[in-house]
Amino acid sequence: MFTDPLTNLDSFGVEPGMKIADMGAGSGFYSIEAAKRVGETGKVYAIEVQKEVLARIKNEAEKSGVSNIEYIWGDIEVPNGTRMGNRIVDAVLLSNTLFQVEDKKGTLMEAFRVLKPKGRILLVDWTDSFGGMGPAQNMVVTKEKARKLLEECGFVFVKEFDPGDHHYALVMKKQ
Repeated sequence: MFTDPLTNLDSFGVEPGMKIADMGAGSGFYSIEAAKRVGETGKVYAIEVQKEVLARIKNEAEKSGVSNIEYIWGDIEVPNGTRMGNRIVDAVLLSNTLFQVEDKKGTLMEAFRVLKPKGRILLVDWTDSFGGMGPAQNMVVTKEKARKLLEECGFVFVKEFDPGDHHYALVMKKQ
């Protein structure tokens, strides 16, 4: 495994009672694990543009006994595409997603919109393309470029950490 979501959530700091948006939920691993950590008083919003992927996440969550996930079929690249209200979540997870979206700034602005003041975003993405794994070289968003885009959207740097091979992790905060 290149990157370990469990370790990444530990480094990010997920606590009971938090509300978290997993934008581009993909496999749902982050959504399900975050839902376990926020507990019954918290909530996770798994946002995905592919309905069949959402159905798979829901199935896996049910198998795991997790019931505090709301499944949202939405487009994270467009304003209000998450179908969520303004300033309603404590944290946003964006893992292995930024390189895939066409409108990177639009995606980050949508994350900014749904975050409460002082809310945080965890951005994990690929550092490179190698041996047929990961994104094509022209799709890689470097850590420096990602940080610059986040800052242009109004985020402030908190920390970075090593999330595993061929990845970087940035934690930024909404002012």
